[in-house]
Amino acid sequence: MSYVLTLVAAREATSLTSAQVNRVRDALRGRTPMELSPGEAADIPCDDAPDLQAARAALEGAPVDVLITRARFRRKALLVADMDSTIVTSETLDELAAEAGLKDVVAEITRRSMNGEIDFPTALRERVLMLRGLTLDALERTWTKVSLMPGARELVATMRANGATTALVSGGFTFFTERVAALCGFDAHHANELLHEAGVLTGAVGEPILDRDAKRAALLRLAAGRGLRRIDTLAVGDGANDLAMLREAGLGIAYHAKPVVAAEATNRVDYADLRALLFAQGYPASAFHGD
Repeated sequence: MSYVLTLVAAREATSLTSAQVNRVRDALRGRTPMELSPGEAADIPCDDAPDLQAARAALEGAPVDVLITRARFRRKALLVADMDSTIVTSETLDELAAEAGLKDVVAEITRRSMNGEIDFPTALRERVLMLRGLTLDALERTWTKVSLMPGARELVATMRANGATTALVSGGFTFFTERVAALCGFDAHHANELLHEAGVLTGAVGEPILDRDAKRAALLRLAAGRGLRRIDTLAVGDGANDLAMLREAGLGIAYHAKPVVAAEATNRVDYADLRALLFAQGYPASAFHGD
């Protein structure tokens, strides 16, 4: 079975050179490289499963990501994406906590939860309880500070233009996923609900909580709804709450991930932006939509 090793440079920091590509090809005994984007991305076809360690060693520490896919069925028909620190640049719950003067306290719980040190539902309930008494205006103010991750629109628009279904599946809140989905062009969004009464947060979250198992279940449900095989699916996320869906997907990509996730992921993006997920599917930059 043949494979493709894809190199993607962090385009704001460096340029992918022919010398780098050729060094990796020689280290893997790969075939003739194919450019996907000048100075940014290239494919190296390989007859056997590439040695990731050898490929990274050949790059000599350059900020270039290395991704492996099978040559067949590279383009996926379903994208399931985490939101916080994946499709958007921030952790929206931490930013909302800043409205209560509790950002540092909440951010530390978030960090531990995303590293798998605390059970996600427990951590979520604890953090939401701290927000009791905040008005819905605080959510609106937090929303004005949310920014999309570079490449997010291109990722979603390009996959949709090629017939894929795209879904935002987050352990965050529907208040934000609804807006991010509309801004980025996702077909659907699923998240937790912040409970409120008379315009004030109650300090509770709707049950059941959308956790790691629910993320995996959402991927399977969305795939079944379209009659897709596991190999036809792509999942991306950064935290421990994403591990189950990353393992389940035909292509699971850890994006600027927390250590516990990066340690388990075969495919990870440490340097580049979300365009890397398109390159990993064999799309050249000339085929991108939505910039």
